[in-house]
Amino acid sequence: MNLKYVIFYFIGLLALVAFACRPANVPEPQTEWISRADGFQQNYTLDQMVVLSRHNIRSPLVSKNSVLTRLTNSNYQWFQWEGQPSHLTAKGGRLEEKMGIFFREWLQKKDFISRYSPSSGSFRFYANAKQRCQTTARSFADALLPGLDAKVEMNVEYDTMDPVFNPRITKLSDSFVAKALSEIAERFGDLNTPIASSFALLERVIDISSSPAYPDTTSFSQFPSAVSFKMNAEPSMTGGLKMACTVSDALSLQYYEETDDYKASFGHSLTFGDWVQISSVKEWYGDVLFTAPSVSVNVAHPLLQEILSEMQNENRIFTLLCGHDSNVGSVLAALEAEEVDLPGSIEKRTPIGCKLVFETFTGKDGIKYAEILLVYATASQLRSEASLSYSNPPTGVRIPLKGLKANADGLYRLSDVYGRLSRAINAYDTL
Repeated sequence: MNLKYVIFYFIGLLALVAFACRPANVPEPQTEWISRADGFQQNYTLDQMVVLSRHNIRSPLVSKNSVLTRLTNSNYQWFQWEGQPSHLTAKGGRLEEKMGIFFREWLQKKDFISRYSPSSGSFRFYANAKQRCQTTARSFADALLPGLDAKVEMNVEYDTMDPVFNPRITKLSDSFVAKALSEIAERFGDLNTPIASSFALLERVIDISSSPAYPDTTSFSQFPSAVSFKMNAEPSMTGGLKMACTVSDALSLQYYEETDDYKASFGHSLTFGDWVQISSVKEWYGDVLFTAPSVSVNVAHPLLQEILSEMQNENRIFTLLCGHDSNVGSVLAALEAEEVDLPGSIEKRTPIGCKLVFETFTGKDGIKYAEILLVYATASQLRSEASLSYSNPPTGVRIPLKGLKANADGLYRLSDVYGRLSRAINAYDTL
């Protein structure tokens, strides 16, 4: 027999013997996709997940007379979006399925899936009634629990805004307006000046000087930006930042949907950093509108109540609440979350399809703990529609809360997280 095959034969035989002699009480090694301290899995048992999700890729409003076409070089062709404006795209649905498949693998390792029962209410899927939210939740639920047709709640008329997910002002007074505008001015200053360079990049990419709006509109900076509030309406804005946000949003979505870099950028050579800067405009807009302290506890109030209620529901194992970037951003602001770096994403606040995950644990010491993560697919994973698994996971970033002290394993006491949620909820009464 050839010596090479003899060697291979004995190597294989030794491997089989080693496996057969493996002690029966030694469990298969398990790995966490998030970095954990040694012994974490032996010291903590995962009890529950409550997930606040942003919908996945949607189409923007690109029509013949939209602000986008008026501001863009007449010879440039925007991506040909299928379906209706602002609806989840087919790619967005496929990407959400991949995220659901990953969460299935995650929950299977914790023996959560086997505990699903539609009659017990152990799993809950609840989404805003907008098509992009309902379809995102449906795609996620079907991938998480294939073949089980889990219910996705819709509590108002289809394609309208559910009050739980509607980031609207529900307490309005002269004192609130004065305080909110003061907080915005202190945090952001002149709304246009800090992002003037991002405005310039947007203007270059869309070639605004060759657009139908030129010369009446030469720059976003020429229009002062201002915020206003109305009862039972979202905070609103006028001026150049609002116009630039529309362009920033559409370009970011085009970048995700169009994998040809040349077409995505209208023929410009853009770096990843340029795309981060492009997306920063719409994120600045969202931060201005929804993250000032008084505004965040106002607009996020019903959703904060929903999150706390779900976390305190002893029958619930897993909850998905699906809404918008304004929901995730305002909840983070109301909870006084620290800003963190989001590697691999062109969106540095609330990436498309991201999941704000509240995990609760029981420690070996008998104490209840909690951890908050932001889970998202990277820009590369989104553009290539990469499969997500433990071998190619999405990114998970821990979200620290200001003023709360984590233990050596990076966990907060659950009572402290409950306290922070309650404080944000109760702040609404003082507005």
